[in-house]
Amino acid sequence: MMPVSKGDIQKHLKNITQSLNDCCWFIHRPHPLTLCLFSSLQGSRDPMFLTGVSFPPDWPVYSETLIKLSVYGENNGHQQTVSKEATLSTLMRSDNFLGSSSFSVTDLLKSKDQQLSLSLRTADDSATVGTVVVSRMKMGEIEDGEVDHFTTDMHQKCTLVYESSHGSVNDKDNGPIMNAVFKNAVCKVYRFQTVDSKWMLVREQMAECTLSFSIPKQLIALYIQEDTCRIQELKDLGELSPHWDNLRKDVISRYDQIIKEYQDTLAELEKLTGPLFKPSCSKGQKYLEFIPINLHTQRMRVMCPRKTDSFYDVVTVGAPAAHSQGFKNGGLQKLLSKYESEKKSTAYQCIYYPPEQTAKAREILCVVSQLQPHISALADQLLQTAQQSSSQPLRDVLKSLEEKTEQFVHALKDELVKSALLALHAARPGYVSKCQSSAQSSPARESPVHSDSIPHHKEYDEEEWDRVWVSVAKSLNCVIALVDKLQEQDNNNQESAPSHTLADVITSHKLPVATVVWWDELAVLVQSLKKCVAEVAERARRSVSFVLLQEAACSMAQGLQLQQRRDAVFSQALAALACGFAMRLYAGLEDKGFLRQLHAIGLVAQFESLLSTYSEEIGMLEDMEVGISDLHRVTFRITEAFGNVTCFCPRDHYTVEVPLPHHAFQALPEELREGKLLRVLPVLFNVGINEQQTIAERFGDISLQERINQKNFEILEGYYKSLTDTVPSECLPCFQTQTDIKELLDTLGQNVVTKKRKNVEILWLAGMICRRMNGIRLTSCKSAKDRTSMSVTLEQCSLLRDEHQLNKDYFVRALDCMRREGCRIENVQKNIKCRKYAFNMLQLMAFPKYYRPPEGTYGKVDS
Repeated sequence: MMPVSKGDIQKHLKNITQSLNDCCWFIHRPHPLTLCLFSSLQGSRDPMFLTGVSFPPDWPVYSETLIKLSVYGENNGHQQTVSKEATLSTLMRSDNFLGSSSFSVTDLLKSKDQQLSLSLRTADDSATVGTVVVSRMKMGEIEDGEVDHFTTDMHQKCTLVYESSHGSVNDKDNGPIMNAVFKNAVCKVYRFQTVDSKWMLVREQMAECTLSFSIPKQLIALYIQEDTCRIQELKDLGELSPHWDNLRKDVISRYDQIIKEYQDTLAELEKLTGPLFKPSCSKGQKYLEFIPINLHTQRMRVMCPRKTDSFYDVVTVGAPAAHSQGFKNGGLQKLLSKYESEKKSTAYQCIYYPPEQTAKAREILCVVSQLQPHISALADQLLQTAQQSSSQPLRDVLKSLEEKTEQFVHALKDELVKSALLALHAARPGYVSKCQSSAQSSPARESPVHSDSIPHHKEYDEEEWDRVWVSVAKSLNCVIALVDKLQEQDNNNQESAPSHTLADVITSHKLPVATVVWWDELAVLVQSLKKCVAEVAERARRSVSFVLLQEAACSMAQGLQLQQRRDAVFSQALAALACGFAMRLYAGLEDKGFLRQLHAIGLVAQFESLLSTYSEEIGMLEDMEVGISDLHRVTFRITEAFGNVTCFCPRDHYTVEVPLPHHAFQALPEELREGKLLRVLPVLFNVGINEQQTIAERFGDISLQERINQKNFEILEGYYKSLTDTVPSECLPCFQTQTDIKELLDTLGQNVVTKKRKNVEILWLAGMICRRMNGIRLTSCKSAKDRTSMSVTLEQCSLLRDEHQLNKDYFVRALDCMRREGCRIENVQKNIKCRKYAFNMLQLMAFPKYYRPPEGTYGKVDS
């Protein structure tokens, strides 16, 4: 071989695998082209070599091009890897040389089945030392526009075919819609043998997602906006007694501090450029706490002879958790429980409202902010429609106005609003309850209002609040009555003079003067309705704002700090969910059954977690549980536009808008085009698999994991019942294995209550059920790098075995091949700049069998 420089190696070998057990280095030469194959000899005199080579379009490879294969052994053990700085001369020592063989491109093209079996000859051509099988495959058979390539095999084992960082523009994986959200794809293609000795092609593509940063930045902006509004609402409470006023000032000061911190965080995020994911080594960075860890999408596309291509998607993300805040005192689940206890113990300085009532207060506040402007707009539209020539639009607008007003009344006629109004009345300056006045014979320092000293109804003018409701009802009834009268007059005029319309009745000066003033009457009634609704809304807004003041005041510092933690965890979880929803939607745009299910009942999103219930990972799991549970507050809406996925609404009700281009949007069912809110039901299943889980199972406590799995099984089971009641079975995807979903659910139910160590069957069953129900799959561990990689590759190979007849004899080989050469080792490289899973031998002894990586791919590194 001709000598090459270190610079040449780095220039031409961009996609080199570093493992000497299974790697190929190729050097671009005009003629001939030399390929150097390395295979470890340690422990085997019959090594297996699996690799592939593709030729880019700009390489001058012709039919007469000669290709020489030189095979070298490496005698320093399985664990050694080739660094980027290593030179070929170091590796290709004469004592490592095994043999070589040559062939021309023409030889390969003209051979039977385009496959050559070549004898490896020693350097002096005196002996044969083995064989190498070379086969050619045209990538156009997979996707148009790809280059030709060939594979080299020793003993025809399962093969890694080629590696690419791009796909063709006609590829469904890389179309314009996908490319708007998913970037920097890494692609690997494999060729595996089936049970009937045929070959399947498997394409594995991993990509970053623009939503990793865009969703958190939008959320932070919404948090700032909401907290700014909250400050204004507290100021709008009006004059309060000194005690309540001091508490209000303290709470406003705390909100100001949070707003400043969020503004600084947002400013730092706006400065960032470069990768679209947060690497695992940055998970403790404070200014990145809202960004999900190592968020990537992974799609496996399976292409079998005479069968439709199949797609299997999964989102991989580090467990949504507040790493920058630490887990010394536990995670959100534990902290929230502690917080509620502290609120009760400090209720001497404020009024204690339980969590369900504060949640109700936020819901009422949201309803008020949405419905009041809607009612006002409908009232104005009613006046405009009254001047048109047709009575039907007028009746339609009136019906909408009536419905929205009824929703408004139903939401605000709540006992919480009434009791909050009483409490706010008691907080005004100069208020002294009867129990206080009887106990005080002389002036004294004002005492705070205890939860048991909320004024009774008889101490407050309830009739004033009731009169407001009566005014709303009267105003609406008067509007309805007047419109009925106008329509009756219109009908009479049409019978006597068909040319007269409703607009004539209202506005024409040719008609009797009495009818001319009716439009003015309607305008007065409409304005009265708007005024009454505004008054009710203002009172209700103030009352529930006072409730939220109590929540913040009862445990001010801890409560607002806890909100920051919850905001950060929710941001990470929402970014991952939005990524999964977009990926699932784009994949199902042509699936009418999926789209029907989407708008009829929504989707299930199954989060798989591999965290242990020991040490800090307990806190991570507690954070993750609350963050995923909070996703119940999220809905999705599909819009027509090219643009970014966006989210809006206050903390308790989020809507994420997913844009589609015109042609895709117009092909959707009518319900989706009309902007129906789409529900996603998140469920979480956790099974720890590492050595820390071994300690937890033998000496610690795994009740958190057991509770999570049992609770989420019940949620999943409830979704399945709704699914079977609403969506026909033909809407669900077909699988080769015909096990019924109900049977899978029953088995899962048995497993979540069975006392079994590291029962990973829970994860397998939950993932299988999710896929059969058209769901969104997400897999997590601490950083989505090591344990997640083991889980994703195991799931992919299991799908190949169960759904695509992967030869069972090749299952472990395929698994090792994906872990050694596939997208997941590239993910490790992207995160820590090292192609090593962060495991050591002792740790792996505690892992379930199929979660262990092949030798040479792991070693203890900083993550």
